[in-house]
Amino acid sequence: MVAPGIVIAATASGTGKTTISTGLMRALSRRHAVAPFKVGPDYIDPGYHGVAAGRPGRNLDSFMCAPEMIGPLYAHGAADSDIAVVEGVMGLFDGRIGNDPLSVEGSTAEIASLLGLPVVLVIDARHMSQSAAAVVHGFSTLRTDVRVSGVIINQVGSPRHADIITRSVEAMGVEVLGAIPRVTDIEVPSRHLGLVTAVEQGEQLEAVIESMANLVETYIDIDRIIQLARQPYPAEPWDPAQFVAPLALNRRVRVAVAAGPAFSFTYAEHRELLQAAGAEVVDFDPLVDELPEAEGYIVPGGFPEEHADALSIRDDIRRDLRQAADDGALIHGECAGLLWLLEDLGGRRMCGIIPGRAHMARLKLGYREAVALTDSALCPVGTRVRGHEFHKTALTDDTASVAAAAGWQPAWGWRGYQGETVRDGFVSESGRIHAGYLHVHPAGAPGNVSRFVASCAG
Repeated sequence: MVAPGIVIAATASGTGKTTISTGLMRALSRRHAVAPFKVGPDYIDPGYHGVAAGRPGRNLDSFMCAPEMIGPLYAHGAADSDIAVVEGVMGLFDGRIGNDPLSVEGSTAEIASLLGLPVVLVIDARHMSQSAAAVVHGFSTLRTDVRVSGVIINQVGSPRHADIITRSVEAMGVEVLGAIPRVTDIEVPSRHLGLVTAVEQGEQLEAVIESMANLVETYIDIDRIIQLARQPYPAEPWDPAQFVAPLALNRRVRVAVAAGPAFSFTYAEHRELLQAAGAEVVDFDPLVDELPEAEGYIVPGGFPEEHADALSIRDDIRRDLRQAADDGALIHGECAGLLWLLEDLGGRRMCGIIPGRAHMARLKLGYREAVALTDSALCPVGTRVRGHEFHKTALTDDTASVAAAAGWQPAWGWRGYQGETVRDGFVSESGRIHAGYLHVHPAGAPGNVSRFVASCAG
């Protein structure tokens, strides 16, 4: 039996749903086993969720992993738990931008509908009173397949303010589950890509999460939320072993995955798929650790721009990674991984494996439908994947030509918003090094994981 769940959604970004969701996960975990989830491609919030709930935070992304996989991935992540809490993304109906103005593809609403889970809507009360009733009415009636079962009022200015909004919302037939006053001492610092990651919070993280939980315990009816949670549509749990081909060897290959404050953007399913394919997975922090011996190296996304000074003085690990590449090791870099493999990031020295440089630039984000343009150890040419971009850096104008002159070929291609051809990333002449800005959810492209591990085995 799959654990019952509840979706914490919001009218828009910035309403406080991450604070409430994280606090609820910790408050519930004081008495139950809680499975934490996040809608969409977000890497940062699941880091907080994992600490709050004491088990890996996982993503539910219907674009990158397909709608039919949401039930199995939920069942897998919720195994052996009593209740699941799913934090939404942006506003309830915000998702992939397409031709249909009312499409909910990739949205919190789609996930709630696919799983049959009730929605608790968080509203920001700072600039309204009775108008909250109209907001709730609109959100609860826009689609018949999405059930708004309760409302949490955030940022109320006084008990009277809370009472006015509560009565107006409940007049619409939707239950108010709590009203949280304006609080300024529970804030998580943010930067250009969102919140500062959990791994960067250090010792203060636990205190911050406990404060969130105490806030939720004080002002929200947690027992009622437990009552509202519902059993999702039944599905067999996702099993990584069913999606990868195990090695035809009597040994495992070693795959080293960069981690720590600079490279924390990973999905829990990636490690599970690597292991199912026959890899021994070891973590290393490029800021402080030596480079482990391995047949393959994966450098995920993160914030290398925030740690560029510390990375730039690690002559030893840069030398060792270049030597590993020269000796034939496989390397896959994703976004931050690409930046670290370059020669230079914002004037700070990086590994120098890929010729070229990068600098801070305008934020670029969105879902992408990409095709592999070059054969590599990750995937054959023509492989189609769904992924996303999420970065505030850019390659210098001459990097593509410099890399091409050195024998590097483009990794991915897709159509831009105006129909233009976009090329992303680089593949070495041997195909053993693959790096680009594109993030891909491994559960949505398990064949890439199989091929990478098999290529590590030779």
